[in-house]
Amino acid sequence: MRHDFQVLIVEDDFRVAEITRQFVEKVEGFKVIDIVKTGEEARQVLKRLTTLPDLILLDVYIPDVHGLELFWEIRKEYQSIDLIMMTAAKEVSTIEETLRGGIFDYIVKPVEFSRFKQTLDQYYEQRNVLASKESMEQEEIDQLTRFSLQNQTSPNMEAFDDLPKGIDRLTLDKIKSIMERNRENGLTAVQVGKEIGASRSTARRYLEYLVSIKELLAEQKYGDVGRPERRYLLK
Repeated sequence: MRHDFQVLIVEDDFRVAEITRQFVEKVEGFKVIDIVKTGEEARQVLKRLTTLPDLILLDVYIPDVHGLELFWEIRKEYQSIDLIMMTAAKEVSTIEETLRGGIFDYIVKPVEFSRFKQTLDQYYEQRNVLASKESMEQEEIDQLTRFSLQNQTSPNMEAFDDLPKGIDRLTLDKIKSIMERNRENGLTAVQVGKEIGASRSTARRYLEYLVSIKELLAEQKYGDVGRPERRYLLK
């Protein structure tokens, strides 16, 4: 049986908060313990709880808090709690500041469930790996840190890789591996999206990039109901 990680949602929009709660509870191993709308409510809940949450899903825009004030307050007072930013804020300065503060991930609204689930699954796996070890070798540490680095790609980080904007090296390598395993029949963007836990449009962006650099071929085929589908194959 999977241990349930306790999640606190800090979100002032009740509709978004409810969607987020539903997202969390659709992922095995996670349980929402409370939803709060303001910084003051978050402070009171954290003081009241006898067992702190494992994870906080935090918006940047909280009505009674200026900027990232609550973020840094939690970071300082509750260092055992992990943080995932779920926000519409896209400013590079905000992204960089939260990355420096040690967030597990930064997810921009509106949030796709597949992207959200991918992050929680990675979080679950990382926490379980850490709980099962007393010490780690370099190779294990490298594997562990890739969980965070795969999603935490700030606008400036892609400059260190010779890839176009929107193409992440780790995701690209994962898709290449998936295509290699399905060399004989190939895959559609929908199938690849399911494999990597992302949307069809995200998968297609990577697949079309691989077509553009002549690592994949794309064939137009018709499915059972006569709808065309684009199938990708290794050259």
